[in-house]
Amino acid sequence: MGKFVLLTSISLLFLCSSTFAQVPGCTDPLANNYNPSATVNDGSCTYNSAAISPSASVNLVNTLSETSGIIKWNNQLWTHNDNDDINLYALDTLDGAIKLTQPLTGTANIDWEEISQDSGFVYVGDFGNNQNGNRTDLKILKISKSSLLSGSPSIEIINFAYSNQFNFTPTGANNTDFDCEAFVVSADSIFLFTKQWVSNKTSVYALSKAPGTHIAKLKSTYNVQGLITGAVYKEAENLIALSGYSASLQPFIYLLYDFRNRNFFGGNKRKISLSLPFHQVEGITTSEGLKYYITNEKFFQQPISIVQKLHTVDLTEFLEDYLNSLLTTSVTGIEKFPDFEIYPVPARQFVTVRTGSSSLPVSYFMANQLGQNVLTGKLTDEISRIDVSGIPAGIYIFKIKDQIGNGYKLIIE
Repeated sequence: MGKFVLLTSISLLFLCSSTFAQVPGCTDPLANNYNPSATVNDGSCTYNSAAISPSASVNLVNTLSETSGIIKWNNQLWTHNDNDDINLYALDTLDGAIKLTQPLTGTANIDWEEISQDSGFVYVGDFGNNQNGNRTDLKILKISKSSLLSGSPSIEIINFAYSNQFNFTPTGANNTDFDCEAFVVSADSIFLFTKQWVSNKTSVYALSKAPGTHIAKLKSTYNVQGLITGAVYKEAENLIALSGYSASLQPFIYLLYDFRNRNFFGGNKRKISLSLPFHQVEGITTSEGLKYYITNEKFFQQPISIVQKLHTVDLTEFLEDYLNSLLTTSVTGIEKFPDFEIYPVPARQFVTVRTGSSSLPVSYFMANQLGQNVLTGKLTDEISRIDVSGIPAGIYIFKIKDQIGNGYKLIIE
């Protein structure tokens, strides 16, 4: 089945049919090979080198000397250490002060290297593997957010092994391509980004987010020319930001955006240096996609001494135009639904719709260019999956209405 695009706009009737010619090329105006005639991003964009300095940096307390991952949730930043500390720490977003310490009782910190989240759970990756590259107890802790807020964390375990790791002979420290310090959580899967000490690449593995024992399946590998240490995913916007550093401890942010169907390296790929020499950056997060929080752990190697810090980085100049192109718009007199997302776009078999619980239940309608409804139904869960495999390729209107008639329109290209 061909690609299927959801579009809601009054100008829809002026669009040509779904059989129009597609022109592949670089679609990013910020790229040095931008093609204004291109209609499909083929991942070919190239960029001049760029560097950015934090807009703010604050020292973190010694308790967080080995901070190794970060998320923003419940108006706070949450982090952890990669030593034997089993606590999660909630931080103030301005000064990095610890506001809450929550032990994950009953767990052990072998090497916690990353923290991620979805709407209902926080995930902690106990999968650091740089000591010898031969761990056979790789796992991710899955903690319900409601239990964290209650002060009694409910923890489930996701155990996994890499689909292509067959040799578990010890490699020695920092001499393996099966280390991992970064992952993201999507609507239905976990995606690992490996830290490859030998090749300086990263591989993406897909993993079920259900508790149990699973195989992490290799999806793709890309030469990032560095060591990946953190990740954050804006799924509805098809945007991932990776943090990392080079062998000489030059930190960077690696942006992946405007990709399709979770082919993360199939869209724009832009590496931005951070003006923080010798900072071992370990975590990155954002909530709205322009302002990012980054942490580095303590580093000491005579004569260099770097204290652990929380940095704020503004990526507006790199991402504002792209995110603006995806912004939802509301029609005059029609109320916008909060927390509404729909993805992936283009879609082939299914679309996932995420709505705030306050909007439920809500009806949805999908109409063709003639205004004829081709699919209708009701959303009763915060995350709903809709089968669109039986609908012909084309451009459609997707609309939702609440029980009193207010509606919301979303533009997705």
